[in-house]
Amino acid sequence: MVLKFSLSNFYSIKDTLTVDFEAARISTAATKELSDNVFTLNKRKYLKSIGVFGPNASGKTSIVKALAFCISLILDSYRNNEGIVFNFMPFKFDGYHEKPSTFSINFICDNTEYEYSFSLNRKEIISESLYYYPGKRKAKVFVRKEQVGKPKSEIYSFGDGFFVKPLDVAQSTGRNTLFISRASQMDRELAKKIYSFFMTDLLVGIPRIPNDYALSLFKKNKQLLLQALKMADSDIVNIEARKENITIPGMPTYFQFGAEMIPSIPAAQTETVVRFLTAHRKNPELGFDLYSEESAGTVQLFHLLLVLLDICKKGKTLVIDEFDLSLHTELAEFILNLVHASNSAQLLFTSHNTNLIDIKKLRRDQIYFTNKKEDASTDFYSLFDFKDFRENMDAEKGYLQGRFDAVPYVASSIETIKKLFGE
Repeated sequence: MVLKFSLSNFYSIKDTLTVDFEAARISTAATKELSDNVFTLNKRKYLKSIGVFGPNASGKTSIVKALAFCISLILDSYRNNEGIVFNFMPFKFDGYHEKPSTFSINFICDNTEYEYSFSLNRKEIISESLYYYPGKRKAKVFVRKEQVGKPKSEIYSFGDGFFVKPLDVAQSTGRNTLFISRASQMDRELAKKIYSFFMTDLLVGIPRIPNDYALSLFKKNKQLLLQALKMADSDIVNIEARKENITIPGMPTYFQFGAEMIPSIPAAQTETVVRFLTAHRKNPELGFDLYSEESAGTVQLFHLLLVLLDICKKGKTLVIDEFDLSLHTELAEFILNLVHASNSAQLLFTSHNTNLIDIKKLRRDQIYFTNKKEDASTDFYSLFDFKDFRENMDAEKGYLQGRFDAVPYVASSIETIKKLFGE
């Protein structure tokens, strides 16, 4: 699970922006009604969901993109060759393109809290560190400071007993590679554990679930999936799933024999797939293939629900941009309720659905806003930060009226548009 993470100098994020899942101390009656929106760990309460609202181009997606980039760097930087340029952009104004970008995350892995951080520019890693919390104070696992000197023994320092021959890993870690990424590929146990967390427990977007596991999730939660599809105004009344073996023909290759090109055709291969067949109200006996005969929206919703079931059952964290795009409000609420009904799942989402800005659905510390500041950077704050807001007030109405500074101002009258047309 994620406790908090911080970013700076990524896309529109200029100064340090922190997403903190620790729940604020709120004891109002409205908040007590939302007790399922939090869970307790080590006597502290953490939020199961955080929603980020704001106008277009205010930085909501920058948070998701930055987090996705950081995870991909942890998982893949061990492959990097010399001369590679990292695929992100720092904040482009005020000289920030020459400053390092930073990432830091506190998370729980195997019942231990870790704090992992790194800084970089577009060409190289500048610093990297991993700490853990054996008690209330953190202790060092390793620290890397590339500016200290040239020998790896000066750049790196290590806590006792965490890595076997850590300097061997350091010697194999280039300046465009994260140590934790390289160490996991060199079979160091702690590094593999951290690597696994970022690969399987912290997810960005909607990943595909392996066939067998998808089938298992479906069978155990069929009625819940049907209910969600019904809420999406679907006339699907049943879904069946079955495994099928399909034959994939070999793709021919050619080799030259004298003046002729002779085909070489490999043997066909058999692959096992899971087919989902839907039945509709008009004729429940007639099956439709989910992937080829249903709408793209239905397929996307089905995948989203399967992923959320995985998230909820295993206590993972999902970060998703505009999770409710094209979904009815009731279905968006259903998805949030699915997360809130779990023991310790977490969902960080962005949305334009103002119906969710409601303190009967989300606590004040679950509702965040983004706004574009005068220097073009992202401002990030929560409804909880507005101390004059009272829980008998209409949060959605206040948002739409611009009370929280996070709605677009667009001069869109017909007369204004006529002037743009030159009429």
